[in-house]
Amino acid sequence: MRLLMLGGTEFVGRALTDDAVRRGWDVTVFHRGRHEAPPGVAVLHGDRRAEGGLAALAQGEWDVVVDTWSAEPTAVRDTARLLAGRAGTYAYVSSGSVYRHPVPAGAGEEAPVVEGSPDAGAVAYAEDKRGGELAVTDAFGDRGLLVRAGLILGPWENIGRLPYWLERMARGGTVPAPGPRDLPLQFIDVRDLAAWTLDAAARGLGGPFNVTSRPGHTTTEQFLEACARVTGGGARLHWVTPEDVRAAAVEPWTDLPVWLPPGELHDNLFGRQVEKAHAEGLRCRPVEETVADTWAWLRTLDGPAPRRDDRPRVGLSPEQEAALLRAAGAGVPGPA
Repeated sequence: MRLLMLGGTEFVGRALTDDAVRRGWDVTVFHRGRHEAPPGVAVLHGDRRAEGGLAALAQGEWDVVVDTWSAEPTAVRDTARLLAGRAGTYAYVSSGSVYRHPVPAGAGEEAPVVEGSPDAGAVAYAEDKRGGELAVTDAFGDRGLLVRAGLILGPWENIGRLPYWLERMARGGTVPAPGPRDLPLQFIDVRDLAAWTLDAAARGLGGPFNVTSRPGHTTTEQFLEACARVTGGGARLHWVTPEDVRAAAVEPWTDLPVWLPPGELHDNLFGRQVEKAHAEGLRCRPVEETVADTWAWLRTLDGPAPRRDDRPRVGLSPEQEAALLRAAGAGVPGPA
């Protein structure tokens, strides 16, 4: 298989590229050159935001194109139009964020989506992803595969969610753990996302698929205990309630990565109907494996985990952590 990977040097793109190389595919990586390309690939350079930035793609044919773009839809539009006559399947890694809230209970890929346009500049994440979907569908029709990923975790993460918890647990001390303990979490390991996307694209699947684990794949307690256990830092989880979080003026999802309190938003994000992708072969590894492998990767780095400069930093500051522990009545402070 001949794969054109748009990006391919960080997180999702890196996992896709590595998987394709392991399969023995002929992989071409098109990127700006800001990060080193993985070994075993051909490299083309260009900036999709610049005039003439797609010149390196003017020639060539590929069986599969994979695109992870998350900004202005026009970049997806221009690339898809350029490649429509020279590529088989165009797989676009989109997001479950394209669904309009509230998502009806039990709804799958047919649920209402936000408005979007392939001709738009950068607007907001959900609208950008929807515009990218429309750009792919306009250019490739039923040869466009729309991979609506859920929460993505695993090695190479450059958002900071799982790395935050692992790095915090490694420092030890009392760690505020947002409950309830049995609150269900639904996520996709980046390597499982990559494997399914390449399999589906190679088979010529098209249309939208919710690609994440089944609801209840793990719980907040299982996730955080796995982080504490694998780091061996002697972290002590002190469970705090959603009311404690509000009292300490701490924000779910950003200050407490991965966590949302019980309610409509939590149910929309962590209760997605995913049987369509599972029927097409999606397999999701246990949370313990994702956590352990991400920790092993972090320990190979010379410094902290990489962070995208276009996303807000996540995690509690020491001051926020202390305020949250006080709100929860913890008698032992976290580390300085």
